[in-house]
Amino acid sequence: MFTGLVLGKGRVEALDARGGESRLAIRPLFGLDQVVLGESIAVNGACLTVETWSGGAFTAYASAETLSRTNLGRLRAGSLVNLERALALGDRLGGHMVSGHVDCLAAVTEVRPAGQSTRYTLRFDPDLGALVVPKGSVALDGISLTVNECGPDYLSVNIIPVTQKETTIGQWSPGYEANMECDVIGKYVQRMLAPHAQAAQGRAGSGITPDFLAKHGF
Repeated sequence: MFTGLVLGKGRVEALDARGGESRLAIRPLFGLDQVVLGESIAVNGACLTVETWSGGAFTAYASAETLSRTNLGRLRAGSLVNLERALALGDRLGGHMVSGHVDCLAAVTEVRPAGQSTRYTLRFDPDLGALVVPKGSVALDGISLTVNECGPDYLSVNIIPVTQKETTIGQWSPGYEANMECDVIGKYVQRMLAPHAQAAQGRAGSGITPDFLAKHGF
């Protein structure tokens, strides 16, 4: 579990791609110590497991499933990524609850200045539209952000100067596809309500309505 508060950037030093899978070697560009083999680190918001740690860089394996759903398969040696270690009990929860399980790729459609901030608009899979709400939370490339405006298939966010400096978002331009994870609480609510919505739809389609019941003495 993560919070979407990126610790800093890392540089991809090497990739070993085989059969649709990949193993990445990443060097953090900030102080990162006491890394434990097997711990989780979010790379551009995708939860990966540390396989080796040299004291200056770590390696992590990305499956074909991960590469198909994220932008990790587009990384090259020299690419910069956002890094976050897993949340520890007792830490401040400054962002929001992020699982590191990417839902889709969201494409940047517009970048424009907004005072000292920068406003980004992105389009995403409309099947996820119900999980994105104004002033709600979304994780983009692992960055916890507040949704300014949104519609069935788009959202906009304002990025303050410090976020542009400390993450890779300052390099985004129209056409870039970011890893997007919707608020996990919204996912659970949607899943819990789905059977009730289906049952209500079934009752409506059956022709059994309050008028029908009254007509037949109920």
